[in-house]
Amino acid sequence: MTESTQTASSPRRRFALWQGAAALSTLALVPLATGAMATVDASTQQEIARFMDVFLEVKSNYVEPVSDDKLIEGAINGMLASLDPHSGYLDARDYSNLRTQTDGEYGGLGLSVTMEDGVVKVITPTAGTPADRAGVKAGDYITHINKELIFGMTLDEAVEQMRGRPGTQIEITVVREGQDKPIEMTLTREIIDVKPVKWEVQGDVGVLTIASFSADATRDLRAAMLSVEKSLGHKPRGWVLDLRSNPGGLLDEAVGVSDIFLDRGEIVSQRGRKKDDIERYFAEPGDLAGGAPMIVLIDAGSASASEIVAGALQDQHRAVIMGERSFGKGSVQTVLPLTDTTALRLTTARYYTPSGRSVQEGGIEPDIRVPQLSDPDYKDRPRFRESDLRRHLINEKKVDNSLLEKDEKDDPRFTATAADLKAKGIKDYQLYYALQTIGRIGPATPRMAQGGKPAAKPAARN
Repeated sequence: MTESTQTASSPRRRFALWQGAAALSTLALVPLATGAMATVDASTQQEIARFMDVFLEVKSNYVEPVSDDKLIEGAINGMLASLDPHSGYLDARDYSNLRTQTDGEYGGLGLSVTMEDGVVKVITPTAGTPADRAGVKAGDYITHINKELIFGMTLDEAVEQMRGRPGTQIEITVVREGQDKPIEMTLTREIIDVKPVKWEVQGDVGVLTIASFSADATRDLRAAMLSVEKSLGHKPRGWVLDLRSNPGGLLDEAVGVSDIFLDRGEIVSQRGRKKDDIERYFAEPGDLAGGAPMIVLIDAGSASASEIVAGALQDQHRAVIMGERSFGKGSVQTVLPLTDTTALRLTTARYYTPSGRSVQEGGIEPDIRVPQLSDPDYKDRPRFRESDLRRHLINEKKVDNSLLEKDEKDDPRFTATAADLKAKGIKDYQLYYALQTIGRIGPATPRMAQGGKPAAKPAARN
C-alpha cells in the first residue's frame, strides 16, 4: 500500500486509512493505547501447535530448502489476508515506503490501485499526474508492465515496478470494460508532489479542491480561502468544496477541514471492538466561511477522510452534497511497529458520522445526484467501491443501494450530451451545476443551526 504518515514519539500509532489498496494517499495518526497480550487459552495453544506441525513438515520435506523468514512471513500475510482488504503486514520495503511518503512526494504514475483476481485494478488516478493525463480511468485493469504479464504478482511487487526514477518511461497495458481490445499506454514517471489544496474563482464563487488530506491540508485550505477573498476583493457569494477522486488521508486533517466550516457539534466518532472504546471529535467555535452557501462535490473515488468531511457537513446541515455516491470506506486501521523495519496494519475500529451513520459499504449518498455528463462514457464507466472488495467489512446496519444503482431513468434535468456541453464550453458538468445552484441559492445568509454542544477535541491517548 502506498500511504503516508507523520512521525511521532509513541511507538504505536493509529491511522485512519482511506482504503486498503496501494495508493498515493496519506493516513490519520493518533496514539494507540498499549494493551496487554490476551491470555493464551488451551484451544489457542492447540492451534499454535497445529501451525508448528505444518511449519516443521514444510521445513523438513519441501522439495527445496526454504528459510524460516519466508515461511513465517508467508504465514503472517495469509493470516492478515483472511481478515479484510485493509489489514496487512508491512515488510522492510513497505514500511520504508510508508515513511518515505510522509511528505506526499514520490516518483511514480499517480495511481491508486488494488488487486483483484491476481490483476491490478485502478481505484482512481490522481488529477494532474501522468496516469491522469494518459487517460487511465477508475475500473481499468493493468495486465502488463513493459510488455510483461504481471498476473500473479503481489500488489506491492506490481506497484514497485510502476515506480522508478522520474523522467523514465514505462509502458502499461490496460483492459477496460466496454473496449474490444487492450489499450497500450506509454507514461513518463514524475515526482508525484501532491498539493493537497488548489483554489480558483468562478464568477463570484470560490472553488476549493482538496486532492488528498495530507499533512497541512487544513492550513493550506485556510490560506486558499483567504486567497479567494483577496482575488475577489470581498467574501465570495458561496463556496464549492471539491472532494471528487480524493482517496482520503489524515484523520486530523479531515477533522480540521470540517471544523473550518462548522461552528459547533460533533464531526466524527471512532468506535472500536469494545462498547466503551469510543473517540469523538467536535468542532470549535468559528466558521471561516461565515455561513455562506456551500456545496460539496463527491464521487465514487471520494473515500475515508473525504467521507468524514462530507458526512459531517451533511449531517450538520452545513452544505449540500452533490455528485455521486462515495466509495464507502468506513474503517480505521492501526499501524503497529513490530521492529525498526517492519509493522502490522490492522483494522481496529469503524468511524461514524455525527448522526451515527456508518459509511462502510454504503458510502455517502449525495443530496442531489448529478451525473458527470461532460464525460462521454460516464454511463458505461464502471464504479469501483469498497463493497466490491473481497472480504470487506459488512456494515452493521446493512445499506442496500441496489435499487439506486439500477435506476436507469433519465432525470429530466440531466439529458444533455457530452457533445452538447462541449459546444457550450462546459468541461466539468458537475462543477458547472454546483456553481449554477449556488447562484440560485443567493448570497450568504445567517448560518443554519447545527446540532450538538460545542466541546473541546479529545486529548490524544497515550
